[in-house]
Amino acid sequence: MPSPRLRQRLAEPSLLVAPGVYDMVSLRLANTFGFEALYMTGFGAVASHLGLPDAGLATYTEMVGRVKVLASQANAPLIADGDTGYGGLLNVRHTVRGYEEAGASAIQLEDQEFPKKCGHTPGRRVIPTADMVKKIRVAAEARASRDFLIVARTDARTTLGLDEALRRAEAYAKAGADILFVESPESEEEMRTIGRAFDLPLLANMVEKGRTPVLTKPELESIGYRLAIFPVTAMLAAIQAMAGAYAHLAATGSSHGDSTPLYDFGELTKLMGFQDIWDFEKQHAD
Repeated sequence: MPSPRLRQRLAEPSLLVAPGVYDMVSLRLANTFGFEALYMTGFGAVASHLGLPDAGLATYTEMVGRVKVLASQANAPLIADGDTGYGGLLNVRHTVRGYEEAGASAIQLEDQEFPKKCGHTPGRRVIPTADMVKKIRVAAEARASRDFLIVARTDARTTLGLDEALRRAEAYAKAGADILFVESPESEEEMRTIGRAFDLPLLANMVEKGRTPVLTKPELESIGYRLAIFPVTAMLAAIQAMAGAYAHLAATGSSHGDSTPLYDFGELTKLMGFQDIWDFEKQHAD
């Protein structure tokens, strides 16, 4: 059963910051910083696991498998991207039950047409409001525990405007959502309009160089957001560092003289749990 920690934390006024994790190295590293929640980014999970764009290509089976692996070692509640629920209402029920059983504390469901697209890319289209309302109702009914939270995301802002996005979020709140996610507002003023509109916890999606301005923690709190996810921050940093290391290696044939900052190899062995292996071998050595 999910822990009540996420629901309880969202009742507090201060902003809950959830970094994006996309594989077990990023998750284990995030664990060491004491974050109170983690966010399994669909963009990052699909990219790292399949090497594909976040465009509806990953299946439910592939994604719930990632949830189970990540949740198994997460020190904080894991909020997991569930895309559109991977199909119709029966699929949504199956997805919610599967994500909850896999160990997630919350599932994010969005109102895009299938196949979905990453929220900060063009060409997104949304299903009718009434259809998404049914999905949220089914999701709320399907969970075994009220501590498993439903994040309702609308992508209507980009194609249909902010007013339509607000109307949809209100409908999803009435349908049983626990957290509202109005995707890709395009200015701080739009974010403030969202903040004034709802009583439920609001999620801010902070994507560097995306459609939405990246604000400070005090700014997000003043607007009224309770949860901020940073889905690709760590991934972008890691890829930038890898690009520098690969470029130097390709140019010189060696890592010697590379100025790219490197994580200490000894610390990496500790991070990945080698100390337990060494202790076990020492205990059982002949």
